[in-house]
Amino acid sequence: MAAITAFALWRLAPVLTPFVVAAILAYALTPLVDWLDKLGHGRLPRLLAVVLVELLFILAVLGVMLLIVPVLVKELPLLREQVPVLLDAMNASLKPFLAQFGITFSLDVASIKAFFLKYLSVNSENAFGSVMTSLKLGGSVAFAIFGNAVLIPVALFYLLMDWHRFVAHVLEFVPPHQRAAYDSFTDEADAVLGQYLRGQLLVMGVLSIFYSTGLALFGLDLALPIGIFTGLAVFVPYVGFGLGLILALLAGLLEFAATAGPARALIMVAVVYGLGQILEGFYLTPRLVGARIGLHPLAVIFALLAFGQLLGFVGVLIALPASAVLLVAMRRTRTRYLSSKLYQG
Repeated sequence: MAAITAFALWRLAPVLTPFVVAAILAYALTPLVDWLDKLGHGRLPRLLAVVLVELLFILAVLGVMLLIVPVLVKELPLLREQVPVLLDAMNASLKPFLAQFGITFSLDVASIKAFFLKYLSVNSENAFGSVMTSLKLGGSVAFAIFGNAVLIPVALFYLLMDWHRFVAHVLEFVPPHQRAAYDSFTDEADAVLGQYLRGQLLVMGVLSIFYSTGLALFGLDLALPIGIFTGLAVFVPYVGFGLGLILALLAGLLEFAATAGPARALIMVAVVYGLGQILEGFYLTPRLVGARIGLHPLAVIFALLAFGQLLGFVGVLIALPASAVLLVAMRRTRTRYLSSKLYQG
């Protein structure tokens, strides 16, 4: 039965993604909805509390995404100015370097410049048309993105409305004589998951400060929005870090191209994001998240890799929360075994 369930989860991982994300969000946001319910002393309908909490959450997510806006506003005009300069510098650097190895290399700089400037200088109507054409060509990807963007808030709404009812239905499957053990287990799992969420928020805050400060020390004008975005986006493993790195590299290349050259941007990204990844992977996440939920640093790394291999993006997303619950189960199994007659002989 367990093997069939695991196989079904593996095959349905892409379909389950929005529901898993919504369930995790509902678990985290339900206490806030309950608090608003109690604050209103029953006069505030749960529907209104759910709508208010979900709107606040959506606004927070949009706020993080809008951190990219000042980056795009500043960098798009610079692209038109600096792309020809970068291409000339690349051609001038690669040509003599490769010539040392007997390789003849020459970029068709004029054609590449014309290609880039054609697409960077188009008006908004043409840009919109290009975007729509791209969406048609990659229809399945675009449909999945927009589908999840709609489905997750809808699923989250229903889960927040009926969370306690769903929990009660699950409880019906627990035999009455095991209710006490079940309640004890869920209370301990709730405490561990609460520690996980608090630890994750600490990691996001520390990394936001680290990336903002590190990029600012290199003189990047957009250090604050890019640094904060990277720090907050690490909640989504790999994807958030990758987006932040690309934004920082692009901003650095465009800003430093005319003065210090592209080397400064490459060094900046290598130093700041390299140290940031080491800091997050080998210290912050294992110490602030793993230690809080009782997982050894090696167990944290293994959980991320193992769940990612089995369930892809969904697996990475649920790796640590699921490991925390498994840890509670393993502790209880160990305690029961050590106190059993089988162990004591």
